[in-house]
Amino acid sequence: MNFKTLASASLFAVLSFGAIAAQASTQPMPDSQAMQYRYGDHLDVKRVLSVKNDRSNACGVVNTRMDYLDSQGQAQSVEYRTYATGGCHDN
Repeated sequence: MNFKTLASASLFAVLSFGAIAAQASTQPMPDSQAMQYRYGDHLDVKRVLSVKNDRSNACGVVNTRMDYLDSQGQAQSVEYRTYATGGCHDN
């Protein structure tokens, strides 16, 4: 592997991370009643009702909302970040 190849790969990686960060700064889904998930949070999920992305045709990091019933039968919502591939195109 020569220097040009390594430099090109490094540049591509840095630009890709910048694009992911730009997409991650999009506005959250409009509902402040949903809990914001953090790594390690315990979720009491008995049944998932729905999972929705804020941009279904995106390729990259998007906000996702899951509505579910807990073990007490109460409806709950949680928001978290996922990597969407709906808008990605394979060449």
